[in-house]
Amino acid sequence: MLQSIVLGAHVFVAIAIVSLVLLQRGKGAEAGTGFGSGASGTVFGARGSANFLSRATGVLATLFFITSLALAYLATQRTAPDSLLERSRIEQSEPQAVPPLPSIEDGELPERPAAPEGSSAGESN
Repeated sequence: MLQSIVLGAHVFVAIAIVSLVLLQRGKGAEAGTGFGSGASGTVFGARGSANFLSRATGVLATLFFITSLALAYLATQRTAPDSLLERSRIEQSEPQAVPPLPSIEDGELPERPAAPEGSSAGESN
């Protein structure tokens, strides 16, 4: 249950990081402000949005690393199955013991399978 919650938070943080990175301007976008493109009329001011988005991206990146570590820790913690259905599923997935093959030393050789009708081993096409 806890792993599902952390996984959901991890996916949400990842989507938020992608969104914030796409909202940010590149370094080349500042060249247009010198020619009066009106960047100072934004909600955060001329440089306020860059600082806010950079800090928010940093916080989300930190949360992403924390949730990654939490998921790695939770994945290593194995618990015993709670229900009979889970136990039977685990027992079915375990490999069954295979009897050993007869060896030549025992004097028992496996029988050679019969060749299909209409074909012989010596013919070639």
